[in-house]
Amino acid sequence: MITVKILSLQYSERYVVRRLVAAAQQELLSKCLHLELDIAEVTDPGVIGKYAFVLILPTLVINEKVVCSGRFPTKEEVTGWLLEAAEERKMATTSLP
Repeated sequence: MITVKILSLQYSERYVVRRLVAAAQQELLSKCLHLELDIAEVTDPGVIGKYAFVLILPTLVINEKVVCSGRFPTKEEVTGWLLEAAEERKMATTSLP
């Protein structure tokens, strides 16, 4: 499972990023790549501050890695980050004894 956190104080900012993540997930599903996502929206300023300096503009965190902060990513960027996270999970799983 890939964990996705969408951080922002503003609902509208989180909504846009959530829709981008959903669109990227659908695109990957259409290519027969099933990805399970655990998506959380974070609004607590203290928690957001641990990841980013910008509280209002969105920050996107995938598997505890900040991939985008202070701007809206493109769907293509999100798709690439999700694929990268899936590959990292796959490699971590297959390298276990």
